[in-house]
Amino acid sequence: MNDTTYPAGYPVARVEAQDWAALTDELDEHGNALTGQLLTPGECHEIAALYDEDDRFRATIDMARHRFGSGQYRYFTHELPDRVRELREAFYPRLLPVARDWAERLGQPAPWPDTLGEWVEQCHAAGQSKSAQILLRYGPGDWNALHRDVFGELLFPLQVVIGLDTPGADFTGGEFIMTEQRPRAQSRGSSTTLPQGHGLIFTTRDRPVASRRGWSIGPMRHGVSTVRSGRRRTLGLVFHDAK
Repeated sequence: MNDTTYPAGYPVARVEAQDWAALTDELDEHGNALTGQLLTPGECHEIAALYDEDDRFRATIDMARHRFGSGQYRYFTHELPDRVRELREAFYPRLLPVARDWAERLGQPAPWPDTLGEWVEQCHAAGQSKSAQILLRYGPGDWNALHRDVFGELLFPLQVVIGLDTPGADFTGGEFIMTEQRPRAQSRGSSTTLPQGHGLIFTTRDRPVASRRGWSIGPMRHGVSTVRSGRRRTLGLVFHDAK
């Protein structure tokens, strides 16, 4: 645990206060896990409002143009807002043991150092030097195709999405979708309704799945179902940078 003392209710303290044993079990069983509240409604509104501040972002992606679905998202620059930076730094050491454990089960390298700063330096040295932190915005009829957030050879196997609006009040539809490709079987899907201020930890590319011969690779993809009404905004925390 970080030695820094944070005021009560601080986002970093909220990450620390999660039931990490239960979250780890959920990740092992399903490849995703819903956290408790990480941001207050006011903090959610503050982060969502950043979407219109052009100088905070390095790129804007129109999903329909790229055949990714429908809707829009923006990549932050490396000058991240304080709360976004703090959340990312707080999650990394908590997710690192899961990442290393998964790599060991699959007999794969575990290149992730103890600190996020060191890992980001490795990404940059490998040519992955662009920020991958994103704000996403969906309106009626928008959706996100099933995909993986792989931006180069280096990746972290887990990432986090945080809901910034309230389902049922601010929007309908827009469930977070995951599919798992099972060995010699049809793919299996799951959906999660993301409460405002809560996070979903999920698999970036694949995870270990128990099999008769030990552990097999379970490829996974994620997306968002069609938003039926209103506006759905989320914050995406990715722990590797992009080319």
